[in-house]
Amino acid sequence: MKILVVGRGGREHAMAWKISQSTKVSQVYVAPGSDAMAEFCKCVPINEQECEKLADFVQNEGIDLTLVGPEAALMKGIANTFHQRNLPIFAPTQEAAMIEGSKQFAKEIMMKYNVPTAQFQSFADYNSAIAYVREKGAPIVIKYDGLAAGKGVVVAMTFEEADQALKEMLVDSKFGSDKVIIEEFLQGPEFSLMALVHNDIVLPLAIAQDHKRAFDGDKGPNTGGMGAYSPVKIIPQSAIDTALETIMKPVAKALIAEGKPFTGILYGGLMLTAEGPKVIEFNARFGDPETEVVLPKMKSDLVEVILDLMAGKTPSIEWHDKFYVGVVLASKGYPENYEKGAEIKGLENCQSLVFHAGTAKKEGKWITQGGRVLMVVGEGETQAEATQNAYNAIHNIDCNNLFYRKDIGYQSL
Repeated sequence: MKILVVGRGGREHAMAWKISQSTKVSQVYVAPGSDAMAEFCKCVPINEQECEKLADFVQNEGIDLTLVGPEAALMKGIANTFHQRNLPIFAPTQEAAMIEGSKQFAKEIMMKYNVPTAQFQSFADYNSAIAYVREKGAPIVIKYDGLAAGKGVVVAMTFEEADQALKEMLVDSKFGSDKVIIEEFLQGPEFSLMALVHNDIVLPLAIAQDHKRAFDGDKGPNTGGMGAYSPVKIIPQSAIDTALETIMKPVAKALIAEGKPFTGILYGGLMLTAEGPKVIEFNARFGDPETEVVLPKMKSDLVEVILDLMAGKTPSIEWHDKFYVGVVLASKGYPENYEKGAEIKGLENCQSLVFHAGTAKKEGKWITQGGRVLMVVGEGETQAEATQNAYNAIHNIDCNNLFYRKDIGYQSL
């Protein structure tokens, strides 16, 4: 089989790495891919959102299945384009991807079908929004309604923080011109539950926990994610089972009932509250950086599982009985302004898995090319061992313009 992965980041690197291990796959293509992926895949110079060009390539090359990494391609309607040409793709349509593309749409689905989540109100006007915050008080959660690359959520612990977030989103249009959602503040440990979905068949993956804040101790601005680990022992299996039955399966059925059946990866960003699991957010694709620790944990052949699922079967998934801890190395200044082009040395000395999120290779040297640059994944028989292995590997990497959190994986030891 020939498989196409759409995307260029660390998540797509992990997807292509996992797919390349399949006994069913003869060639993995990545569009547009990266220099790191080019070492074991064929990179195709087509942008993620050029849906017609991607479909042309798939048709001409005889690609058997396409998987999509970034949310922007989903919201552009890549699955719709492929469906019109009868090209196999494991990704939701533009309509189904609205579960991520619009937080208001997701909230309305959850309210209509009694899926547990935080109470909310939506606002397009700063004055109305700040009046609501003044009435409710802090802590309170402000979310930009559209796509914001994982950075459009502010957990405001004070009124001043909420005011600043609302000004940035509604007055300064930091992310665009959509509305904001203002939610009640929930408390409890967070976890990411991703599932492979085809209509009403929902196959849960191993859960992970990621860390959004830039600095140690969950301080600093929200990022796209600074690290993740799997499994998450502080979340009992009973809570995962409850989340599957009260959140993931009902949402898959709700989307069918709404005429927007979902095929692809449904990501539930969840919190275990005193009342049980509740939804913080949904994504319509593999999470990043969770994918980089969940896919190494998967023992089963990902391609085989997806093909069975798309054929209407309910395959079982086997998992390695090990722990995986991934630490992101990011450019100094991320998630705001940062410089590119710093040389990265020592990658050849890393004994752990390394997924490239934002690198390029020039004249035989690796350089930084993005905000999140690398993710180093440690494996171990215990979480402590996996954590130590990740940080031991990082100590081999030499770059004067990278920073990373020193506490990933330690929180639940």
